[in-house]
Amino acid sequence: MLARLPGIFQPYPSPLLSRRGVDMDFPLLAGCLALLGLGLVMITSASSEVAAAQSGTPLYHMVRHLVYVAIGLVAGGLTLLIPMSFWQNASWKLLIAGFVLLLLVLVPGIGREVNGSMRWIGFGMFNVQPSELAKVFAVIFLAGYLVRRQEEVRESWMGFFKPFVVLMPMAFLLLMEPDFGATVVLMGAAAAMLFLGGVGLFRFGLLVALAVAAVFVLVQAQPYRMARLTSFTDPWADQFGSGYQLSQALIAFGRGEWFGVGLGNSVQKQFYLPEAHTDFVFSILAEELGLVGALATVALFVFVTVRGLYVGLWAEKAGQFFAAYVAYGLSFLWIGQFLINIGVNVGLLPTKGLTLPFLSYGGSSLVVCCICLGLLLRIEWERRTQLGSEEIEFREEDFAEDELSLGESGR
Repeated sequence: MLARLPGIFQPYPSPLLSRRGVDMDFPLLAGCLALLGLGLVMITSASSEVAAAQSGTPLYHMVRHLVYVAIGLVAGGLTLLIPMSFWQNASWKLLIAGFVLLLLVLVPGIGREVNGSMRWIGFGMFNVQPSELAKVFAVIFLAGYLVRRQEEVRESWMGFFKPFVVLMPMAFLLLMEPDFGATVVLMGAAAAMLFLGGVGLFRFGLLVALAVAAVFVLVQAQPYRMARLTSFTDPWADQFGSGYQLSQALIAFGRGEWFGVGLGNSVQKQFYLPEAHTDFVFSILAEELGLVGALATVALFVFVTVRGLYVGLWAEKAGQFFAAYVAYGLSFLWIGQFLINIGVNVGLLPTKGLTLPFLSYGGSSLVVCCICLGLLLRIEWERRTQLGSEEIEFREEDFAEDELSLGESGR
């Protein structure tokens, strides 16, 4: 039956079915699974009051999140079966698919409006957020571009600006939803990938200056963005108006003290803190688990993101440059969302609607995070087995000989 699967899903060789059995980067896998488990626990706790009031059962959001986790793990497992060469060959097609999804979400009747934003496409009881997939597709495209045009990117201005001819329209579509946070994360990851791809400091500094200027213009262009910017600097000045959400989040941090009030004992989740199980789940975590629990969670995030960057570094040293740039890009997507979400929760950044990777309630974000994990695990496995190296080519006969030798040694 396995032999009948489409070519990209051929399971052998793969990290799931290799000569060593299940063969993958277990530290990275364990760190992400720990975040998934912690997220399930915290969402169950943070959403219980809201779920009981809205649906009549306190476990409503927990059950839905558990379904998302199952879908995400299946999607991540399927991703493990797909060689990186497929993603490299399909990078343009994936980019076009990302644009199509971002256009569809803006079409009335297809896109769903939630809290004033058109960010979702509805499929029955579930909503899909195209921006999550579009960010990953953009990273894959840019990784392919950096491999194809490596010398041009490093030596000429044209090679440096060409990617933005594609990325700027995508950023414009994201701003149309509007999704300012996703735009910042995407462009930040792209800039980091270009820097690691060999762009000189002068051109990179110019890019940073242009990005800062663009952010300033975008903030000035919309009154609600300026209101968020002014309110986050002093939420107590209007704690029952524009600063209400942040002030309630800070109260949650204050109540948590060192060791927290205990799991399930949060007061802020009882209709004081809006979006307690989505964008502000970290505040509830800090209230219930305290500073110690919050710092342990941050340490876990630092571990998985740094591990992802090391996966890219190892692939680059092995000569697998496309895989390396994909690993860098995916890691920076995680880092960007992590920094923005935590910064919003503690009052260092204006309020933005970005989920915390692996932890927040949200099906699209969770599934895409699991797909990113599958890509990183596949990259690390191909690096160790040298399957992705241009200098080394494997045939089915090579694995057949290994299987035969293993069978003879067993006898």
